[in-house]
Amino acid sequence: MSIPDDLLKSLENLSAPQLRRLLTEHLTKQKLGLYWESSAIARDAALNADIVLPRLVPDFSHGLDQVEGSGTPNLIIEGDNFDSLRLLKSTHADKIRVIYIDPPYNTGNKDWVYNDRYVGANDRWRHSQWLEFLYQRLLLAKDLLTQDGVIMVSINDENRARLELLMDEVFPGRRVGSFVWRVRSGGNDTKGALLSDNHEHVLVYANTGFEFKGEGRDESAYSNPDNDPRGEWQNDNLVKAHNAKQRPEAYYPIHNVETNTWYACDPDSVWRFSSISRPLKKKLQSDPIETILAEKRILWPGNDKTVSYASADEILKAIKQGTAPKQLKIYLELKQLTKAAESDAKVARLLTYIEPLESWIGRKIGYGKPRYKRFRQHLLREVTPLSSWLHAAAQTLTEEDEDDNVVSLTVGATGEGTSQVKALLGNKDFPYPKPLSILFGLLNQASRADDTVLDFFAGTGTTGHAVLALNALDGGNRKFILCSSTEATVKEPNKNVCRDVCAARIRKVIESDAALAGNSFAYLQLDKLAPGDAPFDSSCAHAFQLLTLRLGQVARPVPATDRGVKVLVQNTGNGALTVLCHTLTRATLDVLAALPCRQLRVYSARPATVREHFQALGREVESLSLAQALLHGQQSPLARRKPVALPPDATDSIAAHADAASATDLNGTENPSATPSESASS
Repeated sequence: MSIPDDLLKSLENLSAPQLRRLLTEHLTKQKLGLYWESSAIARDAALNADIVLPRLVPDFSHGLDQVEGSGTPNLIIEGDNFDSLRLLKSTHADKIRVIYIDPPYNTGNKDWVYNDRYVGANDRWRHSQWLEFLYQRLLLAKDLLTQDGVIMVSINDENRARLELLMDEVFPGRRVGSFVWRVRSGGNDTKGALLSDNHEHVLVYANTGFEFKGEGRDESAYSNPDNDPRGEWQNDNLVKAHNAKQRPEAYYPIHNVETNTWYACDPDSVWRFSSISRPLKKKLQSDPIETILAEKRILWPGNDKTVSYASADEILKAIKQGTAPKQLKIYLELKQLTKAAESDAKVARLLTYIEPLESWIGRKIGYGKPRYKRFRQHLLREVTPLSSWLHAAAQTLTEEDEDDNVVSLTVGATGEGTSQVKALLGNKDFPYPKPLSILFGLLNQASRADDTVLDFFAGTGTTGHAVLALNALDGGNRKFILCSSTEATVKEPNKNVCRDVCAARIRKVIESDAALAGNSFAYLQLDKLAPGDAPFDSSCAHAFQLLTLRLGQVARPVPATDRGVKVLVQNTGNGALTVLCHTLTRATLDVLAALPCRQLRVYSARPATVREHFQALGREVESLSLAQALLHGQQSPLARRKPVALPPDATDSIAAHADAASATDLNGTENPSATPSESASS
């Protein structure tokens, strides 16, 4: 593999770990699958350049006064979603069960702002940029999913193949399938081939154990009119929609020994159950027909018409005249089948299963088709599965479309989403928002009542709207996390989609429906600090929000300070208390010692000092480093092997800075260098 000249020139500036990383990357790039221009070193640098800390903005939040003590799990996070996902990886790892995203489609039509500019259709690197952009974010999102979590991704037809290969790389072996959605009813013959590109896809990847909800089966047809000791049953079809050429193993005659009547198999609709008289390629998933017959689960035609023939010629004549049971018509097709068998192994096998015409001479042949007893106790599932076809709301379903064995979601087109945003916010500035119906339907099927749902391409906030609507319908307690950027550019520096569209919509939805009045959300903005500076320059508000999110997956206003002690988590059941001491003073230590609890956990900049103070009192305390807590979960494994140059206990340099920034030091004297805002936030 050749190495570009500019890369060779840069080698002298790389460290030994970076050189090993580069060599590994180049040695492993030759593989089958998707390839795009990327740099593992650049990925590591992006992950480790800074630490992301949350800051609550009360003015943009909603309903915080109702949840001041407990906090709200509903979050709207403003900022680059790469940074939002890094934050969530440190606070919500393995906690998100459902992720839905509608990423930019990479059309080149001003649908994607990257590095503060729109990526145009003529950008020679736009596909590589798009893939790397998504790869970095999907890799972080993967760590957020629960053990049975699912991620659903909307994409257009043009970029589906690229995205699917990318998803296979990030989520190997986790592909569930995809939905097809008709996004509009009109034509769109822009490609000059008279092909109307009017559909999109939703790709579904999930961890082991995930299942869509499906729909409860209609069991009204089950009854027990003959008092069968096996319980309730329904009269079900014994044939299925496969012909004999497709399923030769299911082609055989059935004999009613009680009436000595034979029923030929319809070559256009073979039997539902296999026969042990046929060679089996795999283990049967249900009972063979021999068991069904032996257990008397066959429902024979009640007043069945029968016929008997004295010769093969008589049978052929009746078949040609159309008076014979139509199941025998296969004997007229034998010549064609014999020719087809030369190239079709299944047809060749079918010919070996067709009894000689002479075998039907003298038999009593039934015209009707037997059915069978389907017992409720034999149902493998109590629900029907979900169809991969999303039916348009305006589409009239035909009999062919309707299927009793699957659940079909009915959704609107893109015009519905535009109308909803206009009705709520009075504008149509956001292009092609997803309709509420598609998010409502997907989340209704994918989520459970207490799940957390994440959308890190939140756009207009349709996912949050759907979560609220779904909770109102079924009384659930689903939580939403919406991540959206401002989409500000040099030309539009004041643009803020997250604040003015996403959060505004969710606020409007809550305020406009009495059933949703009790809902709330916290609006978070992100501040980034260098890892080495984070323990020194982060505020008490930063630390409080980060730890509250990590420990309880909620955000809440910073509470009033009891001489530097802020309660993070209080468990009245076992008397456990977790507190934050952003700035440690003599007064703070006295407050900690006086706290009425059986178990105390303290996050502070001086964990050794806290530990020594409680040891002197003869008491136990779990004293944790605030510096390590701030850095936890955001750096890559490579960076964690070479940690920031801080003492393991972070007791010296951090302690000195903490004392300098505090309003009262450990000797109890005022520190004139502390500003009023610093004192208040501590």
